[in-house]
Amino acid sequence: MISRVLTLIITLLDIIRLQKGPNAIPRSPVLLVVVVAAWMFAGTVIITLIAGLDQTDFVVSLMTGALGLLAYSIIAVAHQKTDRLLQMLTAILGIGAMIQFLFVAGHVFLTPFLGKNFAALLSYLVLLWSVPVEGHIIARTINREWYIGLLIAIAVFFIQVQLGSVFNPAEPVAP
Repeated sequence: MISRVLTLIITLLDIIRLQKGPNAIPRSPVLLVVVVAAWMFAGTVIITLIAGLDQTDFVVSLMTGALGLLAYSIIAVAHQKTDRLLQMLTAILGIGAMIQFLFVAGHVFLTPFLGKNFAALLSYLVLLWSVPVEGHIIARTINREWYIGLLIAIAVFFIQVQLGSVFNPAEPVAP
């Protein structure tokens, strides 16, 4: 069991480093449920540990995340890649959870050394890395060049930010 979890974590790290694609993830509905739980838990940790964030931010983040997943799913279906949906969704949510945990770790552990503002900037840059990673995942899912996936991910990110600002105009939302 532990070796399978470690293998999944290493695979997700390889995807984050753009070394592997979603096809490296097992096609498993149970794994998708576990990854969804990890993604939601990571979001909860962010809301709990980062000052100034609240439940509204969590709900908006869930909504924008679901919108992104829906957009990527529509694109995969439009390219007739329904057989890859489960792996794509698992990969996106898995890297999302890992990047959120890296965000929290960076924010919490770097703040005493670098100060609140610089640590927050570095942490948000870690979150921003999810855009090219999601682009990589969608490009691999639909068998397109990396830059097509990146353009898709940028468009999805822009839509998520716009939706987030509509539902929570006080502050920007990180998906």
